[in-house]
Amino acid sequence: QVQLVESGGGLVQAGGSLRLSCAASGRTFSSYVMGWFRQAPGKEREFVAAITWSGGNTFYADSVKGRFTIFRDNAKNTVYLQMDSLNVEDTAVYYCAAGYTRTARTREYGYDYWGQGTQVTVSS
Repeated sequence: QVQLVESGGGLVQAGGSLRLSCAASGRTFSSYVMGWFRQAPGKEREFVAAITWSGGNTFYADSVKGRFTIFRDNAKNTVYLQMDSLNVEDTAVYYCAAGYTRTARTREYGYDYWGQGTQVTVSS
């Protein structure tokens, strides 16, 4: 069992930056693929970024590529999402997820554990 707790959300102006953190419980954190998803009001939850257990491979949605960076610190059981050049369309609840998936890193069904979410609001 893994418990995930996100933090770092908030209100930021367009063009600004935020760093989200996701702290995981459990001793097998380093075995998991970690992902970030988001859900905007009235929209379905969508994939944002993922990182393999070693951190050697990362994956991004086209909408955030070049602006967001996912990285992890297995010694701290924490995964991060650095978000730069934020725009209003990035406003959403951001969720951290963990799973063993090897082929569904960009899909919700590839993840077994989810955090409660953290709100990110970007103002114009």
